[in-house]
Amino acid sequence: MKTIFSTDEVHPRDRFDYWHSVACRTIVAHDSTPTCRQTFHAQLRRGALAEIGLIDFDAGGFDFSRSGRHPESDDLLICRQLSGTMTLEQCGREIALHAGSFMVLDPRVPYTGSFAPSASLLVLKVPRHLLESRLGRAPQVMSVSVAPVQGEAALTSSLLAMLPEIAEGLAKGAAEEMVREQVLDLVALSVGKAMGKDRARVSSARAVVLMKVRSAVEARLADPALDARSVAVAAGVSLRYANAALAGEGTSIGRLIQSRRLLRCRRALEDPSQVHRTVSEIAYGWGFSDMTHFGRKFKAAFGLLPSEYRKASQERPAARA
Repeated sequence: MKTIFSTDEVHPRDRFDYWHSVACRTIVAHDSTPTCRQTFHAQLRRGALAEIGLIDFDAGGFDFSRSGRHPESDDLLICRQLSGTMTLEQCGREIALHAGSFMVLDPRVPYTGSFAPSASLLVLKVPRHLLESRLGRAPQVMSVSVAPVQGEAALTSSLLAMLPEIAEGLAKGAAEEMVREQVLDLVALSVGKAMGKDRARVSSARAVVLMKVRSAVEARLADPALDARSVAVAAGVSLRYANAALAGEGTSIGRLIQSRRLLRCRRALEDPSQVHRTVSEIAYGWGFSDMTHFGRKFKAAFGLLPSEYRKASQERPAARA
């Protein structure tokens, strides 16, 4: 994480305005006013995990708002409170983030809020499709906070807090993508669970089903016996309903299983630490039982046969050098 802004070297009268312009460019465009302009202070650091932007900042108190007049954002924001408190109102719902809690914020939906003095926040700027593919497009999903009480929520909160440090030490490519997938899967699972406990959110049932189906697929992806019916049973819904929910995402249980297995195999073929494994060993390890079928589907998805893809991946670093 690189510090890209600090008020330490800015005249007190200009600190807030300077901060506001940097925050609008780096996080999302918004309006804000300081609690006390004369004593305002802030610093902001930025990094990345694959295509996800990582921003953490601490600041003096300020009120903020975002409306339809601001430029539209193609990102969703995962906000994890590092210290202090932030309150936010969106869709008529008031949310309070305390240290350790997190939420998914949709900048396309107007909101207002307050950032407490000396609080700090971590923001993940996630391309919209990466979270919507896991949680669905139901806007209700975006206005629920998750407290790190136990289980998945506690694990997700801890991982988010460590992510800036973890991301700095990751090799570009397969390692980044694997961590990105795990982080987003955990966020989706935690938010989906929190949303499912909120009786006021009955209209987001489809998003909960999508989360359960995807979790069931990931849990048994390496099992060659995994099929659509067993996924539906594990998710607690009928096969017809599960496929109907996935149809809105342009897929089905069978196609989801295949695409996730192909992606896992692609990452293994890219990974220098797995060069000792044969292509067939990797394919069998991720649930494929027919190498001819695997090779055909892999080429259809990625344009090359698995062996060709591995060779091309190994040659890329040399070409860049």
